[in-house]
Amino acid sequence: MNLELLFPTPVAFFDLGFELSEEERTFLLNQERRPNEGNQSSVNNYLLREPQVERIATAVEACVKEYAQDVWHAEIDPFVTQSWLNWTKPGQWHHKHSHPNSLYSGVLYLDVEDERDRIYFYQDGYKQIKPTYKEWNRWNSESWWLPTKQDQMVIFPSSLTHMVQTVPGEVIGKERVSLAFNTFAKQIGDNTSLTELKV
Repeated sequence: MNLELLFPTPVAFFDLGFELSEEERTFLLNQERRPNEGNQSSVNNYLLREPQVERIATAVEACVKEYAQDVWHAEIDPFVTQSWLNWTKPGQWHHKHSHPNSLYSGVLYLDVEDERDRIYFYQDGYKQIKPTYKEWNRWNSESWWLPTKQDQMVIFPSSLTHMVQTVPGEVIGKERVSLAFNTFAKQIGDNTSLTELKV
């Protein structure tokens, strides 16, 4: 059998390339919080525009551009639109969702348990035929999880549904903290094919 992966969904992991400074970490972790569905998020949802995290913003945008140009081979110059923090305490979760009005989305993990924390992705859509499977794999599963690591970033198409399941309660007081972001591009398509969109 010659198995071809047709139209796969690329989920890319990047190492940040440096450790956050004490000043960067303190600035981020001390942001004002608001309730979210299952957890909390920051009141400021344009965090990567703040001068205190300029180095992080530069690294995030470089990774987004690499994802767009090296994975998708897209002739676009993506930029971060919104960016915010998520705090998930033991016993909390991050609801199942996708990111409308965005091309690519991503998460930078600021405080996670490498052996415990995961991100779950879902293959949405109607299944007309659903046989019983002997075992689950990336082709027949409706969901799949990937491990997360401290100071690592994951980037994926914004349409890809994802969530964080309930954080186990064994680690009392240990919060999972992540910086999430959305992106868009100033120009998509081209004039001659009548697909040009300028923002």
